[in-house]
Amino acid sequence: MKVENGDRRRTDSFLSFCSFQQPKLASIINYLPHDVAIKIASLLQVRDLCALSCCSTFWRELCVSDSIWESLVRKRWPLLTSFDFPSSSSSSTSSSSSANSPNFKKWRKLYLKRHVELGVRARSVEKFVEACSRSESLEVRDYLNAVETLIATRFGFEDVQRFLFNPKVNVLLNLIGVHYCLTCLGIQQGDELVESLRASEISDRHVCIKWWKVGRWIYGFRRRDESHSRWVSLAYLATEDDEHVLGVLRRGTIHEVVRVQISAVGHTSTPWSYKTDQL
Repeated sequence: MKVENGDRRRTDSFLSFCSFQQPKLASIINYLPHDVAIKIASLLQVRDLCALSCCSTFWRELCVSDSIWESLVRKRWPLLTSFDFPSSSSSSTSSSSSANSPNFKKWRKLYLKRHVELGVRARSVEKFVEACSRSESLEVRDYLNAVETLIATRFGFEDVQRFLFNPKVNVLLNLIGVHYCLTCLGIQQGDELVESLRASEISDRHVCIKWWKVGRWIYGFRRRDESHSRWVSLAYLATEDDEHVLGVLRRGTIHEVVRVQISAVGHTSTPWSYKTDQL
């Protein structure tokens, strides 16, 4: 009981100190140089930035500055071009001059608009994949159409992590996200991508990739189409440069490959030549 009372007294003393110092802290913040305050705010993630804006009028006015949100937009969506950006940047030196700028808050509005838009688009891709894979398999034509949707919308890595690297969605959607990161965002195979998959708890999820090649001609007779199958994990695709799998997914049905099928579960087949591996 003595310990509890002692802890309570120390807590009350600390709260009293904070309450006593609050006017002084507020005074210091109000006189903080604008460039220093901007630097502090620019180091924060979006969620923390929004939380900071609720602390005081000073931070609320500063946290909507375009000089902060412009960097957030460019960092999250590096594939965007100048045509997608506001006509000019409001990189003013004070909050009052920013408020008079015609583009004040335009970068923040662009960020919020794209965040909502990409959430809707990700949901449409999810529905498309579900509709095309009712038997738990997806033809490469539909698979590449889903990837093209991400390319057209210019998803960023954070969007892929947020909307596609989700253990609750179909593993085929997870695979589309990995494919997009490797082929479109230029993310190298290695620790960064694997760590993201592990953090999302999807690194050990597996997919079965099958492709059929035109049978070879021998002495005037054409053999049956050759069927190849690979059973791989998402973590494997994120770390190994396996051209047999990634190349087939990138190219689709081209040249001697007549069909490519991606599935969440393995399917039995009776081809002329059959090869299977589990990685």
